[in-house]
Amino acid sequence: MKTLRIFLVSAFAAGLILGGAPPSFGQATSWQKVPIPTLHPFNPQEPRRVELSNGMVVFLQEDHELPLIRGEAMVRGGSREEPAAKVGLVSMYGQAWRTGGTKSKTGDELDDYLEARAAKVETGGGVDSTTISWDCLKQNFDEVFPIFVELLKEPEFRKDKVELARTQQDTGISRRNDSPFSIAFREASKIVYGPVSPYARVPEYATVAAVGREDLVAWHDGHVHPNNIILGVVGDFDSQAMEAKLREAFGDWPRGPEVPKFQLEFHHPKPGVYFVEKSDVNESTVQMVDLGTTRDNPDYYAIEVFNQFFGGSFSSRLFSNIRSKKGLAYAVGGGVGTEFDHPGVLRLFMGTKSGTTAAAIDAFNAELDGLKTQPVAPEELSKATDAILNSFVFRFDTKEKVLHERMAYEFYGYPADFLGKYQAGIKKVTREDIERVIERYVHKDQLAVLVVGKAADFDKPLSTFGPVTTLDIAIPAPGGAKKAKALASNPEGKSLLAKIIEGLGGTEKVRGVKGFREKVKLKVQTPQGEMSLEGEGFTVFPDRLVQKMTTPMGEVAMVVTPDGSFMSMPQGARDMPGSQRDSMLAELWTDPLFVAQHADDPKFSFAAGGTEKVGDIDASILDVTANGSQVRWFVDPKTGHVLRAVSQKAEMGPPAEVVSDFSDWRAVEGIVFAFKETSTRNGKFASSEEAEEIEVNPTVDPKLFVKPAAPGGGNQ
Repeated sequence: MKTLRIFLVSAFAAGLILGGAPPSFGQATSWQKVPIPTLHPFNPQEPRRVELSNGMVVFLQEDHELPLIRGEAMVRGGSREEPAAKVGLVSMYGQAWRTGGTKSKTGDELDDYLEARAAKVETGGGVDSTTISWDCLKQNFDEVFPIFVELLKEPEFRKDKVELARTQQDTGISRRNDSPFSIAFREASKIVYGPVSPYARVPEYATVAAVGREDLVAWHDGHVHPNNIILGVVGDFDSQAMEAKLREAFGDWPRGPEVPKFQLEFHHPKPGVYFVEKSDVNESTVQMVDLGTTRDNPDYYAIEVFNQFFGGSFSSRLFSNIRSKKGLAYAVGGGVGTEFDHPGVLRLFMGTKSGTTAAAIDAFNAELDGLKTQPVAPEELSKATDAILNSFVFRFDTKEKVLHERMAYEFYGYPADFLGKYQAGIKKVTREDIERVIERYVHKDQLAVLVVGKAADFDKPLSTFGPVTTLDIAIPAPGGAKKAKALASNPEGKSLLAKIIEGLGGTEKVRGVKGFREKVKLKVQTPQGEMSLEGEGFTVFPDRLVQKMTTPMGEVAMVVTPDGSFMSMPQGARDMPGSQRDSMLAELWTDPLFVAQHADDPKFSFAAGGTEKVGDIDASILDVTANGSQVRWFVDPKTGHVLRAVSQKAEMGPPAEVVSDFSDWRAVEGIVFAFKETSTRNGKFASSEEAEEIEVNPTVDPKLFVKPAAPGGGNQ
């Protein structure tokens, strides 16, 4: 029957049935002649606003399309109000609020309870607010909503979950310099707002360490009160019945102190050229920045249209001219940033090859000059306006999106009809309005230019564009401690190093080592417990490493080469974070064999002094600085064996003292290796390693150092 239906429809369309020829339709000869229908009026369903006697504001938005009920509470007060000495507090609070559970249930018990009902209750911390939300089936509302209420009013902030939140903050800090784009956006905010501005500062190990459970409890007690909360509920419910339930849950909750209105002065940044050296990339991230404005600015609609035509779409000037025509960027865009209650950032951004960095800056300057010499054309204005208006409905194509927008207006004190006026405001924008925006907000000579990249590969020095300010993005150690100053070599140190070389097999044997292969069994401490693994490692002096491990998910390989570093997994290959690559290289540079080969290298220093017991042995202490990496060795003065190594390492977290003990010394082709190694991190077990097989100067397949191609060709 289906085949017959398709045949009949096709035959009718071709005019083979009913005797007539197929109907003729007019066809446009150009896309420009395609008639564009008038946009339908935008009349979103407005949520119903209810204000309780205690000051809590509630918005109710009925949506009966699916049997779901969702709610979110916005609580005034965010990271911009946290103490400067405890930056990271609100982020930790937002996590431990949920994971710490309530007085009656732990966070883990909540996980089980909610997952059994396909429901969620989540919390989070932001710049100006914290949030708590729920999401459940209509039939489970009466079971899930009490969890939301209890977590809102009586969270427990259990200590183990506070420590977990701290660890995850530390992990984020340790990796924050891995991505050039992340560095650029972070440092640009510091340039625009100032490095100590609440809108630019970032957590450090020391500020995170200063946050305790009592700080999270105090934050909650000081901010979570009904008069500081806006609650929005959307879904399949009756508004009258839902209002009654909310009044029952929150009506007798007493008011608390108001969160003071946040006040801060803003100033334009100092113009000039700023540079962040990132030597492990072959690309540059370029940004031009200045202070933007707010959404209640009368120029807001004109700014929206300017942003669209200049840098906000694939057809914008920046994209068309810099990326499509000149081929200088794989990502480019920008405009005048606007925020609800503080100035946004005027930002032009671009990602380009290292070798076209100066050309990219020149291209930006040319486009900025073009705003004056080539004013917005009528067709550019029309295209930008149409693009905004045609896409507008998709920004608010659900009742939930409309609800959240309305909650934002309430939160920031904007008129309730601000959304309804948007389309009309965009339609009224003229060419004169665009020219006024350019004149008021876009000043090439006032822009700060930031570049993150590898200076040695630039097509022209950045000093071509003016004096350069180099920014230091080094991550401060806990407590603000700085890296220990390298100790100068002394005769005792040189003598002890000679003993180490003798213990390794002698100068001739040591110098003949080009690399080695190890097959090992590992035990590693993870957050989930101790894990046993098997691995194989290839070390090729001076700068190539391969570490392969067999895991429950399959084989994982980590590869370091001068040309690039990557991780290969069953799911594919990806570039290795710079911090992880640096950690692996530091391990190589402090390997006794590698150090022994650089006994006369001026980049290495050896300072001996003092003794300390390692087991029953009075070990001699040798401080080694190896190509910038530092380690303290405890050496058996009789055998020259390095019994213990102590160093500060930041392995996916804050720098910690890592102590590695070596034993079971055996000779392999005349070179002596320690076949066993046990490591602790800040006094706690971290890993143990036992070599099953070691090979000196093995044949190494060059393909080991080649990044696997992504599915479909190319590299990820």
